[in-house]
Amino acid sequence: MFENKEGQRVPAVTFHTREGSDWADVSSDDVFAGKTVVVFSLPGAFTPTCSSSHVPRYNQLFDAFKAQGVDEIVCMSVNDTFVMNEWKVDQHADNIRFLPDGNGEFTGGMGLLVDKNDLGFGQRSWRYSMLVKDGVVEKQFIEPDLPGDPFEVSDADTMFAYLAPNADKPKDITVFSRPGCPFCVKAKAALAKAGLGYEELVLNRDYTSRTLLAVAGKDAAPQIFINGEHIGGADELDQLLNG
Repeated sequence: MFENKEGQRVPAVTFHTREGSDWADVSSDDVFAGKTVVVFSLPGAFTPTCSSSHVPRYNQLFDAFKAQGVDEIVCMSVNDTFVMNEWKVDQHADNIRFLPDGNGEFTGGMGLLVDKNDLGFGQRSWRYSMLVKDGVVEKQFIEPDLPGDPFEVSDADTMFAYLAPNADKPKDITVFSRPGCPFCVKAKAALAKAGLGYEELVLNRDYTSRTLLAVAGKDAAPQIFINGEHIGGADELDQLLNG
């Protein structure tokens, strides 16, 4: 079993980050002092669960977290800064701060550094999330100590439910768009006006026309899915939002 660190201060370490062509050392105080921060930590950048589920949903719910008083969402992994920076770009996760714990010092201080030698990973982080207020862990969700890479409690929706237990669960919205499409712009503007976060998948960057035809039965953009249900295009979304 892993020790829960609720009520304790986060480890005091220095994160060696890269900003453009320059090195920039960032301390734990720089990240946490005087702020409310949600952290989620995971085994590795570019790995399947981390890329397909963990990062996208936190990025999608940033505005919902912000409305509950969260200043920043941090994704952490025992990877170097070059890997983390490239992963952020690949994920289009502009709402999340990616922190490299390359030496595992922060993760080790949290008691969550584990051997992944069987995968050739060496020492990595166990998957967990936490709410940190002014450097003190208020709430921590640690995945169960089971074989493999369980993903049951460190997700964005579980953390949001802790922060806002009486709020409706934020909708899971995906917009398939294409560059230069005015109807896509209209749909995204309508979602933003309604205060609804969404994940955007862009033609020839994230999907092909053939993929969209397979999942939506149409290849015209935009196509919008809400909680896994195909809504349709911009007109159908307008009807749904405005009745």
